[in-house]
Amino acid sequence: MFRLLLSFCLLFASAFAWADSVQGIRVSHDDRSARLVFDLNARADYNTFTLENPNRLVIDIKDFRQRNKLIIPSLAETPVKSVRYAAYDRETLRIVLDLAHEVQYETQTLGPNKGYPHRLVVDLSYTAKQAKQPLIAAQEEAEAQNEPGNAAAQESRAREKVVKTSKVLPRRDIIIAIDPGHGGQDPGAIGPRGTKEKDIVLSVAKRLARLVDQEPGMRSYLTRDTDVFISLRDRIRRAHENGADMFISIHADAFHNHRARGSSVYVLSERGASSEAAQILADRENAADLAGGISLEDKDDLLASVLLDLSQTASLEASLEVANTVLSGLKRVGHVHKKQVESAAFVVLKSPDIPSVLVETAFISNPEEERRLRTDSHQAKLAQAMMVGIRNYFQRNPLPGTSLPQQHIVSAGDTLSMIAQRYQVSMADIRSVNNMSSTSIQIGDVLKIP
Repeated sequence: MFRLLLSFCLLFASAFAWADSVQGIRVSHDDRSARLVFDLNARADYNTFTLENPNRLVIDIKDFRQRNKLIIPSLAETPVKSVRYAAYDRETLRIVLDLAHEVQYETQTLGPNKGYPHRLVVDLSYTAKQAKQPLIAAQEEAEAQNEPGNAAAQESRAREKVVKTSKVLPRRDIIIAIDPGHGGQDPGAIGPRGTKEKDIVLSVAKRLARLVDQEPGMRSYLTRDTDVFISLRDRIRRAHENGADMFISIHADAFHNHRARGSSVYVLSERGASSEAAQILADRENAADLAGGISLEDKDDLLASVLLDLSQTASLEASLEVANTVLSGLKRVGHVHKKQVESAAFVVLKSPDIPSVLVETAFISNPEEERRLRTDSHQAKLAQAMMVGIRNYFQRNPLPGTSLPQQHIVSAGDTLSMIAQRYQVSMADIRSVNNMSSTSIQIGDVLKIP
């Protein structure tokens, strides 16, 4: 019986691990049309439809699940503003193309050919009268043949695109919302020596804000910079109003057992996400700006639920990645209470469209940790650890249109040509700015992106 059960578990795990999925996305375009190619590991059965206000193209792929994070290539100078994806149900992967304006589209699937896997091809025409451009199809065929002349032409076009983009796109700072917990009449936890949580976390938050402001391309926003009380929902609202790209709430834990010690990092639990989604949908008129910047007021229940689910799924995935990088930084400062990121239904983590984490810096109820929390040196170490996590996250996940100097940390499966395609620069430029004598790269290498 045990062997039968074990065999079933192994078979189930194997089937789940090898579920069909999208392997990558490629984009090409000219001044009249754009082509998105989704590389697949199996033939796809799919449906498409469009939505308005705002314009979107939705692709439902049957029997696909997405376990690996997709790298979204540059969408500059195309009508596609962003690409989002999430599980629509247990059997369907939903991909949403957010469009800048109405387009005509055609889709087709292609089988493996000349080194390419199964593909789902989406062709977009920018106006109703403009025909799909054969140039794009020819370009992909030339890439498959690996002709040197075509490669040179692609590199030339890539350089031209970078120049055009730098002239057109305004650059902005990445905004980090830093939330010191409690405040005013709410002191938070109180240590054995009378140390108040609200005072400690405000001091750590200010130190972190100074580090963020010193980072090129980043700017901090403190939800409170004095000893005042702010409601939990108001903290989220303030972060939204100030255009936050990340939300970090800072606290100091307490427990009746004074021996409890160590830092912890939390993200929103799935149960908390579900309850928040229900509340937003029930009061969509008053919470219209919480679904990725898209108003839910004029949407039917199904569409509003899909939009919110896509936004929240992406936010939770990003939050977990942020939390892991912050936790890694805290491990270098001292003891951690749990070795992995934890989840809970904290209200301040319930913004569906901003990656949000809550950091418990230490147990203020522990006499030794209370003493350390009161020192400037330990507060500085905590702030520095969180800054390392923030910096590492945005280096791995650069935001389009921001002024943060771009770097790429090489991970398993990366090639120099893939990295160049992702950032829309030439391999030669990457090699030049990094003083590389060859195209060889290793996992963990940090590459400057010109």
